[in-house]
Amino acid sequence: MVESGTVTKHPPVHVCPPASLGGRPVTLGDVALGVAYSAADVVDLLRQAGLDETRIALDDPQLIEWQGGGPDVWE
Repeated sequence: MVESGTVTKHPPVHVCPPASLGGRPVTLGDVALGVAYSAADVVDLLRQAGLDETRIALDDPQLIEWQGGGPDVWE
């Protein structure tokens, strides 16, 4: 996205709203990583995708966009 000659960067990780059958789909860029059922699952999916676990901060808006609620919303 470009705004006034500057590039606005979006977080690379998206945690979608809770699904009707449970869990929250997680994507990294355009790649679907899986469905998380807890914040720990999000960390695990990101670690499996190659992110350094010590750099994963669930409250970092530069890394993760939580849609439909934050890391404590699972239903």
